[in-house]
Amino acid sequence: MTRRPVKLLAGLAILGLVSAGCGVGRDDGGDGQTGAGVTSEPCPKAVNQDNGCIYLGTISDLTSGPFAALAVPITDAQKAFWKRVNQQGGIGGYDIDVTRYVRDNKYNPETHNQVYQEIKGDVLGLAQTLGSPTTAAIINDLESNKVVAAPASWTSAWAFQDVILESGTNYCFEAMNSVDYGVEQRKAKSVMAVHYAGDYGEDAAAGARIAANKQGVRFEAVETEEGQDNQAGAIEAVASKKPDLLILTTGPTDAAVIVGQAAARGYRGMVIGTSPTWNPGLLASPAAEALKAMYLQSGPWAPFGSDTPGHRAMRKALGKVEPNDGYTSGWVWSYPLKAALEKATQNGNLTREGLLEAVQSLREVDYEGMLPKEAGNFSGSPNQTTFRQSLISKPDESAPSGVTLQEDFFVGSTAKGHNFDKPCFE
Repeated sequence: MTRRPVKLLAGLAILGLVSAGCGVGRDDGGDGQTGAGVTSEPCPKAVNQDNGCIYLGTISDLTSGPFAALAVPITDAQKAFWKRVNQQGGIGGYDIDVTRYVRDNKYNPETHNQVYQEIKGDVLGLAQTLGSPTTAAIINDLESNKVVAAPASWTSAWAFQDVILESGTNYCFEAMNSVDYGVEQRKAKSVMAVHYAGDYGEDAAAGARIAANKQGVRFEAVETEEGQDNQAGAIEAVASKKPDLLILTTGPTDAAVIVGQAAARGYRGMVIGTSPTWNPGLLASPAAEALKAMYLQSGPWAPFGSDTPGHRAMRKALGKVEPNDGYTSGWVWSYPLKAALEKATQNGNLTREGLLEAVQSLREVDYEGMLPKEAGNFSGSPNQTTFRQSLISKPDESAPSGVTLQEDFFVGSTAKGHNFDKPCFE
């Protein structure tokens, strides 16, 4: 293994640590080796009736969780991505199905694990597992059963998990870059990280702390709960201490409440939100003017309206939709899994073990310009291969997804020199 396993959410009861048996999607016939989630029969509503079928599962926040406004577009973009793959002939004699085994996790770790147990015997891998704490609830089972999964999250712990096929820089390096940007470009002397608990918020806060210490500026972290009625403490901290730079790692609604109400109390600092904090609907919220005045959006890739071959292909495949960078994320996250499936079919081994071996042999991935090819290197140690560049955008009502690029791919001095030998938050 190139990446050592890390135990996450140690206190959580993980159910059903049993080997996935012969489910609906198992077929050992045909050319080469195949296993769970692969059949010689065509997919339901197959584009190519002569192809077999590879079933991939999706577990996302589709209804009532804090990231549903992002998760639904993420899931729809992945359906469009794999439909395009099938329209181009599929992969190695197989179409890809990402519609049969879609489940809602409600952004709840126990629910995430429950629905994963329902589908794991019938899928080769996961096209999406949304959330850091939710994915942590199944990580031991994914490792035990060699189930490759594309995460819809960016915690730095994923770099140390063999089965996780991540794209873009992690929350920790993204926050490092944001702090370096605020200090070096905007002369910030104090930094506050307001964040959710767990792998999402605390990973970003850890990166902000590392960069603030490296830059020699004051730092404070303030933990906050989900829910707009739970933000009084965060608002008070921001409004009373007035940090030059606020690194915000929450959901979109909570971000608007914090920024809007802190501004109403006189806060005028710079705010940089970690990737999932933004939603274009915020420009129609009561906090819109405060956001336009103070807010910048960090991210792992350029927004929806950008001009790369991948962005153009995404927009064409989606058709007429309300622009949202959930679509962008869902599309980008699919490229490494496509590359691994192509490699596994070339190797004649469409089993879980074969797919994992294919992942570990990837040295680059063609993201069609949405990320550099070297962002898809999974063949070395995390310190050698983890992609450290991020971008910064600013609110723009004329832009398709409400933000326009301000600072293209860059890596700050902190992230560039950081010895990445363990996750920033465990």
